Amino acid sequence: MPGTILEIKVNVGDTVSIGQVLLILEAMKMENELTSDKAGTVKEIKVTKGQAVNGGDPLIIIG
Repeated sequence: MPGTILEIKVNVGDTVSIGQVLLILEAMKMENELTSDKAGTVKEIKVTKGQAVNGGDPLIIIG
């Protein structure tokens, strides 16, 4: 969904688990927690705090 990145909760190199909160996205005046759908290591963060994003944009790469 389109919105604005409010907070990034992980860093490159962090190990994440399924269901862990990765980002906080503000959309339609609501804060939404975006969680990981797989376990792994954060390889790349493709967004910055305050950036506007569209639905389907890659936000974080987990490998």
